[in-house]
Amino acid sequence: MATMNVSLPDKMKQWVEDQVQTGRYGNASDYVRDLVRRDQERAEAREKLQQMVDEALASGRVEMGRDELLARMRLKAKAAVEQKKSA
Repeated sequence: MATMNVSLPDKMKQWVEDQVQTGRYGNASDYVRDLVRRDQERAEAREKLQQMVDEALASGRVEMGRDELLARMRLKAKAAVEQKKSA
């Protein structure tokens, strides 16, 4: 595992230490790894959503209402999130 040194303002350092004190994390590195992991998941979800938007735009005009379109997009996004959770 690689090592990385990070400088934080005092308030942020205290926040990290407080999160470790809750017992959810073993140390500051565990907390930072969790933050990075969650950020990666959010970035992947955003990328997937952008791909869906791009595909929809490229497919041309669709004869469906806004509500139906939003419902379909939500279902696809939910399925993508569930698939990611089960992986």
